[in-house]
Amino acid sequence: MALPTTLDIPTGNGRLPVLGLGTWRFGEDPTERRAEVAAVRSALAMGYRLIDTAEMYGEGSAEEVVGQAIAEALRAGDVTREQLFVVSKVYPHNASRKGTPAACARSLARLGLDRIDLYLLHWRGEHPLAETCDAMRQLVADGRIAHWGVSNFDTDDMEELATVCGGRLDCAANQVYYSLTERGPEFSLLPWQRQRGMPMMAYSPIDQGALAGDAGLKKMAQRLGVTAAQLALAWVIAQPGVVAIPKAVRESHLRENLAAADLRLSADDLAEIDRLHPPPRRKKPLAMI
Repeated sequence: MALPTTLDIPTGNGRLPVLGLGTWRFGEDPTERRAEVAAVRSALAMGYRLIDTAEMYGEGSAEEVVGQAIAEALRAGDVTREQLFVVSKVYPHNASRKGTPAACARSLARLGLDRIDLYLLHWRGEHPLAETCDAMRQLVADGRIAHWGVSNFDTDDMEELATVCGGRLDCAANQVYYSLTERGPEFSLLPWQRQRGMPMMAYSPIDQGALAGDAGLKKMAQRLGVTAAQLALAWVIAQPGVVAIPKAVRESHLRENLAAADLRLSADDLAEIDRLHPPPRRKKPLAMI
């Protein structure tokens, strides 16, 4: 059975690609800007349609990189705006009733867009969740964002969010650290989201490249004719309701990650991976970087 290439978003009529490009650490070194813009351009040319960024990354510079690449791709006719799904995030200290729309406006300006497809609260901070929820809903009503969501929220956080948002949880997604070595979300958070049809976005799905050197995965991947990194990424994408957003700059890594989306793992493959990296047997705190 073929894996889906997109997931339904529980709010509105949106669909979220199951594989995207992460941009954490983009924009931190001005000398790398040309390479980073080229990476996003290459990703779009290859067929990536989901780009994830945040106002925190490079203090806004990553959004500028993404914005420049998108503008160039649109001018070149490589992609249309309707084909893209752009995600950004608001700093917790900006996520007040008034601060959220102001931060969103700055992000839109850096991205050169009139709408962000999914806008996330990066993690919980000092401002009441009810205020952030209200501000996000107003941004949707104003057409500045298409959907809103959260990041680094565990099950109890999600339950509280549902309560303070008036029992009508229109949160579209939750982005967390999820990989073969960080399977904690599987214990309660992922089932909770699946019950509500809410996609989980997995950041650092290859452990920032560390799983490429995993001895057990390398042995298994060699037998399958792929790399260990591709095997680790394919495993994440194979989890129902999960989207992966690995970061990559090199064209070879972009192509390698994209090819992982076509890798189909059998029941025996999945069982072997479980033996190498067992699922959690108890609740543990979410990992966060």
